[in-house]
Amino acid sequence: MPAKLIRGFNQIKPEHQNGVAAIGNFDGVHLGHQALIQKVIQQAKVRRAPSIVITFEPHPFEFFQKEHLTIPRLTRLREKFTALSACGVDYILILKFNQQLAETSASDFVAEILHHRLRLKELIVGDDFRFGRGRLGDLSLLQSMGETLGFEAIEVPAVQVDGVRISSTRIRQALEAGDHVLVERLLGHPYFMQGRVRSGDQLGRKLGFPTANIFLHRQLTPVKGIYFVYVHDLADHPLPGAANVGTRPTIGGTRTLLEVHLLDFNQDIYGRYVRVEFCNKLREEERYPNLELLRAQIARDVERARAYFYSRSR
Repeated sequence: MPAKLIRGFNQIKPEHQNGVAAIGNFDGVHLGHQALIQKVIQQAKVRRAPSIVITFEPHPFEFFQKEHLTIPRLTRLREKFTALSACGVDYILILKFNQQLAETSASDFVAEILHHRLRLKELIVGDDFRFGRGRLGDLSLLQSMGETLGFEAIEVPAVQVDGVRISSTRIRQALEAGDHVLVERLLGHPYFMQGRVRSGDQLGRKLGFPTANIFLHRQLTPVKGIYFVYVHDLADHPLPGAANVGTRPTIGGTRTLLEVHLLDFNQDIYGRYVRVEFCNKLREEERYPNLELLRAQIARDVERARAYFYSRSR
C-alpha cells in the first residue's frame, strides 16, 4: 500500500500523531536513506505506532540558491514520494521550505512541529543531520529536548560502500562521471527519472527516429548526454531505447528535454506517465553542422543501443 501524503503541518491529524519519524531531505532515497527508514518502520512496529518520513519542498539548496542554483536534484518531489513510499512507510509529511521555516530556530522547530503538532514518540536521524536556523540543531539538542518533551532521539550510522559513506553528493558525482555501476550500488537500483510523454516538434520523426518527449521540470539535471535506457510502465516489461538529455544544440534549443527513441516500438503514448531507467552512458550531446549529420549520428547511436541490449539479454 502506498504511503499517505501529508501536505504541511496544518494537515496533521490525530492518526498521524504519536509516531516514529525520520527527517531529512532524502534526495535520491539512496541505501543510507533506506536503512534509516527501515529503522523507523522497525521501531514503529515495536511501538505499534505510525511510521513517518518528514521532508522538505523545495530542497533547501533550491531555496537558498534560487536563480543561482548550481546543484541538481536527484529526485523531484513525485519521484522522491514514489521512492519513499516504496520503502513501506505509513506517512510522508512534506514541509514547505520557505523564509519562515528557514528562520525557525532548532528549538522552536522541535517544540512546535515535532512535539506540539506531531507529538512524536521517537525520532531517528542520520549521523550528519543538522537543522534549524543556521543549522545549529543536532542530535544533542534533540536528545536534551526529548527528555523534557517525552520523545526519544536516536542516531543511525552512515551506510558505506567501498569504505566511503553513501551521500546524495557522491551519487551526483558518479552520474556526472557516467559510472552507472557505482550509482546502482549506492541507490540499490539504477537511476531513473519520471515524467509524462508530451507532444514535441516531431523532429525525431522527420529524421526517421521518433522520440517520446518528456519534460523534466527541473532547473538542473544530474544527467546529460546520450544514454541506453529502459522505459517502464508502457508494457508488461521494460522497453529498451536510446535517450538524449539535453538542449538539442543542432537546432538551437535552450530547454533541457529527455527524449527517448524506443527500439522497435510504434504506438501512441502521448500523455502516458513513464519511468526512464538509465542503464549506461554512451556519449555527450554534440552540435552538428546540419540535420543530415545529426541523423547519421542518431542512426549509429541506435545501432549501438541494439548491440548493448542484445549483449545484456544473452
